[in-house]
Amino acid sequence: MLRNLHVKNLALIREADVDFAEGLNILTGETGAGKSILIESIGMALGGKIRRDLVRQDGGDALSELVFEVREPGTLQALREMDAEAEDGVVLISRRIRDGRSISRINGTTVTAAEVRKLASLLIDIHGQSEHQKLLESGRQLQLIDAYGGAETAGWKEETAARYESWNGIRKQLEKDAMSPAERARTMSFLEYEIAEITEADPQEGEDAELEASYRRMSNARRIMEGVSSVYRATGYEDRGSAGEAVGHALKTLEGAADYDPELSDLVESLSAIDDMLNDFNRGLSEYMESLTFEEEEFRTCEDRLNLLNHLKSRYGDSIPEVLAYRREREEELSALRSFEEDRERLLLEEEAAKAELLRTAEGLSQARRKAAEAFSREVARELADLNFARADFSVSFERTEHCGADGFDRVHFRISTNPGEPARDLDRVVSGGELSRIMLAVKTVFAEDGAAGTMIFDEIDAGISGRTAQKVAEKMARIGREHQILCITHLPQIAAMADTHYRIRKDVTDDSAITNIEPLDQEESVEELARLLGGAEITGNTLNSASEMKEMCRQFKKDAL
Repeated sequence: MLRNLHVKNLALIREADVDFAEGLNILTGETGAGKSILIESIGMALGGKIRRDLVRQDGGDALSELVFEVREPGTLQALREMDAEAEDGVVLISRRIRDGRSISRINGTTVTAAEVRKLASLLIDIHGQSEHQKLLESGRQLQLIDAYGGAETAGWKEETAARYESWNGIRKQLEKDAMSPAERARTMSFLEYEIAEITEADPQEGEDAELEASYRRMSNARRIMEGVSSVYRATGYEDRGSAGEAVGHALKTLEGAADYDPELSDLVESLSAIDDMLNDFNRGLSEYMESLTFEEEEFRTCEDRLNLLNHLKSRYGDSIPEVLAYRREREEELSALRSFEEDRERLLLEEEAAKAELLRTAEGLSQARRKAAEAFSREVARELADLNFARADFSVSFERTEHCGADGFDRVHFRISTNPGEPARDLDRVVSGGELSRIMLAVKTVFAEDGAAGTMIFDEIDAGISGRTAQKVAEKMARIGREHQILCITHLPQIAAMADTHYRIRKDVTDDSAITNIEPLDQEESVEELARLLGGAEITGNTLNSASEMKEMCRQFKKDAL
């Protein structure tokens, strides 16, 4: 349940810190005091959208923090599975808005708004006017029936969704392959042309790199020959002044001098080695020059082959491995088209079988829903009787949609007759605002008995009701409050008098600005607040007596009936 709410710098709230209690928590206040802001601040922390104009401009960051106490084992296990385990049974959810950006945290860990909303669904259930209107939507009504059906309906839904995915996959494959014979013939002809062009060329991996090297060498042969010839002459023995001629002459001169001085023999050997190395170098260069010659036809053959490979790469891939991979893909596609009729017959049989399985599971889901709807209708009708719908007839009608989807083929409509002798009609055609709020309360009571979220918030549950009906609503909420924590914003004294804990939301003007404050009321203050709701601006002794009597009657009801 929600133990604490801390709000800063949100609309009229400069800073508020409220501790909530178990049971029925009632919040009352003057119109415009900021009751709706309280609900919006809770929604803000739980990942809901927040209007920019709600963030105060004079106080820094806007902040909303919620502290939940969790005891229910199923909820604790679900929190662990979401990596949001309650520490000592406590979960802290916060959201801070700074410069238009918001940061959400669960137990101090930064999380996304989607993660917060998923966690919030386990902890709290908020009902306002928008939730009442959603009750009129067929899709929302179907969700309620499925939720009421529990594990049986969930099992059929999961199987139906799986069967739909299987059938839809086959259907999409058939649609993809659904081309005319002429279009298929054109496609096959084009694929055969591409495959033949690559096959006839027969490219080999690495061939293009070798050809490019040969091409560069042959196309630059003249320039290479001129440079190599110049080096050959400069290092040879034929031209005067060449390196070979100079070294040879120096060697002879040094050998002659060594005849007179033996100490020169080592230098003679060194120079002789240089002469040998230069001679070897010159001979190798001569062999390279002989190999550099080529036939014109060889050059043209290399150029044509390289052009062909580059053409293939420009059309089918950036490299020869990619070109070969492209051919394999097109061969597979061509093979599939050639066996099209055979594959299509197989897919048609598979599609027929998959659709039959989908319809079978959808029928099972529909039967489970109808079974759940009967029990649901009985429970809602019973709860409506407690809410001053003495002779209401509530039922759920089913119709079959044209197509079966992942959610089956059911469309449901909640139907009600609020007066004896009147035919049942769809909910959106017959109910008033007050009737709709009571029907919503009846529905929520049914789910509360089956273990809904620990905390439930009601805003505008008293719309369009008064008198005896308001008293019935108060009694129903008191009953729910025995098993769940309830936060209810109301302006009706009949509902406020039933409070286990009563809070007043008050707007004060300080420093030329309006500030909303929230404070718990003791017994005497609660009676005074009820008197205000009963009597308006002027509170008389009679009004106080009526408020006190109303409070006592509610206390006695809770003592005797609960």
